Amino acid sequence: MFSAFTSLFNQPTALVTDATWTFFVVLAIILLAPALRRIRVPHIVALILAGVLVGPHGIHLIERDRSFEIFGQVGVYYIMFMAALELDIGSVKRFGRRGFWFGLLTFLIPFVVGYVTSRTLLGMSVLTAVLMGCIYGSHTLVSYPIVGHYGLQRHRTVVVAVVSTALATFAALMTLAVSLEMRGSQAGLGFLMWFFVRSVLFFLFMGMVLPRVARFVIRKYNDPVIQFIFVLSVMFLSAGLADLAGLEGLLGAFLAGLVMGRFIPRTSPLMNRIEFVGNALFIPYFLIGVGMIVNLRVVFQDAGAMWMMSLVVVVATLTKLLPAVLYKYIWKEPWCSARLMFGLTNAHSAGALAIVLIATDPRVGLMDVSMVNATVLLILCSCIISSLATNSGARELALKETEMEDNQGSYHGKCLVTYSQMENVDTLTQLGILIRNPFIPDSLMGLNVAFTEAPMEDGSVGGEGRKLLEQAEKTAAAADVHMATLSRMSTNVASGILYTMREYDCGEVVMCLADRTTQMPRSSLGTIIDNVVAGSHRQIMALRSQVPLGTLRSIVVAVPKKAEYEVGFYKWLEHICRMGEQLDCRISFHAHQQTLPYISAYMHQLHSRLRVDYVEMELWGRLLSLARRVGEYDLLIVVTSRPGFISYRSAFEGLPIQLHRYFSHTNVLLLYPDQLGDPGDAVSIFAPNGQAVTKSAGWWGKLTR
Repeated sequence: MFSAFTSLFNQPTALVTDATWTFFVVLAIILLAPALRRIRVPHIVALILAGVLVGPHGIHLIERDRSFEIFGQVGVYYIMFMAALELDIGSVKRFGRRGFWFGLLTFLIPFVVGYVTSRTLLGMSVLTAVLMGCIYGSHTLVSYPIVGHYGLQRHRTVVVAVVSTALATFAALMTLAVSLEMRGSQAGLGFLMWFFVRSVLFFLFMGMVLPRVARFVIRKYNDPVIQFIFVLSVMFLSAGLADLAGLEGLLGAFLAGLVMGRFIPRTSPLMNRIEFVGNALFIPYFLIGVGMIVNLRVVFQDAGAMWMMSLVVVVATLTKLLPAVLYKYIWKEPWCSARLMFGLTNAHSAGALAIVLIATDPRVGLMDVSMVNATVLLILCSCIISSLATNSGARELALKETEMEDNQGSYHGKCLVTYSQMENVDTLTQLGILIRNPFIPDSLMGLNVAFTEAPMEDGSVGGEGRKLLEQAEKTAAAADVHMATLSRMSTNVASGILYTMREYDCGEVVMCLADRTTQMPRSSLGTIIDNVVAGSHRQIMALRSQVPLGTLRSIVVAVPKKAEYEVGFYKWLEHICRMGEQLDCRISFHAHQQTLPYISAYMHQLHSRLRVDYVEMELWGRLLSLARRVGEYDLLIVVTSRPGFISYRSAFEGLPIQLHRYFSHTNVLLLYPDQLGDPGDAVSIFAPNGQAVTKSAGWWGKLTR
């Protein structure tokens, strides 16, 4: 029986060779791997160990064929692409310098120590030792998907780790490329100049050409399949161009994620599709393929090989641990952050595999079998250690920095989105998804009010209304957001909206800001919006969008004087911050000098990583000067007020006609904040020094007490 068992690990050919059954085995592993969480085995570790078991050096159930090379390459590109896609430019600018210095540490320390130990303890040649130093210095974000489970993608520690990964991988591959090229016939100044030219052309394309093409395609084509295929095309195009430039496809995929992150909101259906496909197929395929390379039997067959493997694993682990410890003391971070940093930067996978493939090329011949086995064992051990350390550090950090108030959020009620035209359904739904409170269950609701003088016999609404709500539900579901829908009939559309607001306790309403007609009065936004604004004191947002929200470059906010005294001041400010975070846009506040300190204090306290500008606008009449500053890909948010409240200005009367005449070229969001509210309410205002002080809700609140 024992011989029969051991014979399973010495199969000359795979037990399963058919492509259909091979793919089924892979899917079965992906399906069953999460079950090991019950015994505290991370999902990533389970996939790698499963690859070891079913691979050529295990029971040889399946062969590591061409599909694992293709899907594995896609998977590692996906990891780098998603890591960059989930970064926001504000966090990169704020912690980019820290990421740069940590990237130098996490590359130089392993490179230098790896080079010295390879030369002195293993007796390698200079070029081979340089190659091993590059393997030590590079790392891959294999455990990055674990971070997403704890919602820490934009935490400073994760941002620093992602930036340092790009730098360390780039430095390792650059060092290797230059060393190999200098070794060959192309050595000299000419090679370095040509390499510099190719790199400059690549970065110019990524920074100047690709963003314009991406903005045009995403704006032009609304089909979700076309958008998804375009995103994948951008990722592979960038990776391929990086290879042609002499860099590395990993760096190209990372830069593609940085570029496309400007056009893909984090709560959009497109982002949900990208994450779903990567996490469900490509990344698990890559991890299983990594496990299939490992040959554990070699460790016990040769004492010399065991010494080399042990030394490689120990040196690589300790030299990645030391920068994480230095990070903790230099920037005064808790130990859980250092553990998370070590976990994210310890895994040697894609970069190490790329270097091994280069070194084992017959034209190079810098690695023998024992060194290849040592590197493969390093990949296995580092991925396991990385997953365990990342899971432990992320869990403790999430518990440490999350307070009960952060989980619950502030209660604003449901976000009600009203629909009347099919061409505006997707944009209005995306706005509702952006501003809704994610901590409130069922916080999004869609409404269509059918205008009729007499109800139908079956009490149902027309087919057009059902189509609008079905499309809204599809858009929300694609973003993994549940939307409740309601169709009602009313002889007055505005009355139907107001009744729904009261019945379902809706905190804000999103409507479409329709184009004006010549018959409209100068101060009218349209009968429906005028009546809803007059009949409710809840927040009303009327949007006129000419481009998809994901293509916006900046948000310009015009704030009236004394807006800080209104009940809904911090509510609409929080909504704009949510939009800025999800869209990764710069926000420019134009307000009175007495209002700006309250806005800046709030931003500093709760949204310090956002890119924000503050511009004094003394007189509301200067609103027209913004017409020259906002462009086609900017969003102008005009915060206004209802008559009779403290921030109301007589200039608001001409606001509808001004928006129609002078801002027809741009996207406009007209915002009426919460006003009146509970007469006993007081608003907590952040003082300019960052401390909270309490003021009453204004003179209207005093009169109504």
